[in-house]
Amino acid sequence: MSSKRFARIAALAALSLPVLACAAFAQSPPPLSDPCIPVAMPPAAIPHLRAALAAHEPIVIVAIGSSSTQSWRSSDPAHSYPAVLQAALSRALPTAHIAVINRGVGGEDAPEEVARMDTDVLAIRPQLVIWQVGSNSVLRSADPIVFKRLVSAGIERLHKAGADVIVMDNQQAPELLSKPEHLIMDQALAEVAAAKGASLFARSSLMEAWQRAGKPYGTFISSDGLHHNDLGYRCVAESLAGVITAGLGPDHAAK
Repeated sequence: MSSKRFARIAALAALSLPVLACAAFAQSPPPLSDPCIPVAMPPAAIPHLRAALAAHEPIVIVAIGSSSTQSWRSSDPAHSYPAVLQAALSRALPTAHIAVINRGVGGEDAPEEVARMDTDVLAIRPQLVIWQVGSNSVLRSADPIVFKRLVSAGIERLHKAGADVIVMDNQQAPELLSKPEHLIMDQALAEVAAAKGASLFARSSLMEAWQRAGKPYGTFISSDGLHHNDLGYRCVAESLAGVITAGLGPDHAAK
């Protein structure tokens, strides 16, 4: 990839970040000094990203999803999980040029996200796609069989285009936990990931581990009972950065 093309992608990434400072999403951010609890999670299977890094190519990651990716209830775009992830990966891989492009659209789920894969994701030719999916399917009481079919088709499309895939399941938030479908959708996503060779970033298990360590779910959830607060987005992004760097091998694993 040429430096000019990477510059265009970086500019596109900046433009694509949602403007979240409006009153509807405003909140006082939690103390930035709050530590994130480290949790051991399986390394991501990311051969395309690893090869690009070895070849000293610019790294392009696309985050697609709904409001958790767009980062509703974050205090500003810099506190979105894709923005924090880019900063964390840049620290971990200081010689690499990394762009994490935010393609989150609140209210969407698998049907809408699969429909825009070509234009919003594959047109940018990323080496890695992080797909956060399932929360709105829970809220809509969607058919899990249809959900699995759509996610399977999306993963296949991404793999065929030469992108590694990490799928991210749901947050442990009151509005989702009140729906019996949340366990069904998380299990469906895990089954699809295993069947299609995608990596699973189990946000549900991550938050369960935080709770066992003395940080209840509410520590990381905003007052709306659904979305993360700044601390939640930051800790998700830092854990995800660890999963990615671990997948790159011992020379790049987060210290």
